[in-house]
Amino acid sequence: MKENMIKVLKIEVGESPKVKEIENELRSLQAEVGGLIECVYLEDGCLAIVNEEGKLNGMEPNRRLGSNIICGPIFICGDSDDGEFISLNDKQVEQYTQMFSDVPTFTGEEPELEPRMTFIGADFFGGM
Repeated sequence: MKENMIKVLKIEVGESPKVKEIENELRSLQAEVGGLIECVYLEDGCLAIVNEEGKLNGMEPNRRLGSNIICGPIFICGDSDDGEFISLNDKQVEQYTQMFSDVPTFTGEEPELEPRMTFIGADFFGGM
């Protein structure tokens, strides 16, 4: 069953993570990241919700995530078995607060800040 309000960890550019309760509706979720949302899968059933067009729209770099730099605000939430956004539990809040506690400084020269796309041809999958 979908939660109407969810507890998330909000990560603004240049700030430490903060616990926040947000409405679990598309319009509200988009407002939290300033545009279209994209889900980035993390460990233990959690998601980083980012602005899909953050780099294209010139948003400021926020945090490194894997081999990428996410631009614009981010929030972390849980993911149910049914694919619904759900609240973080206390252990997840602590884990991701620690993971994103360092506020990085970016020069603007990082190669990861360049928008990029990867195209995979059908031959990659054995000629499906």
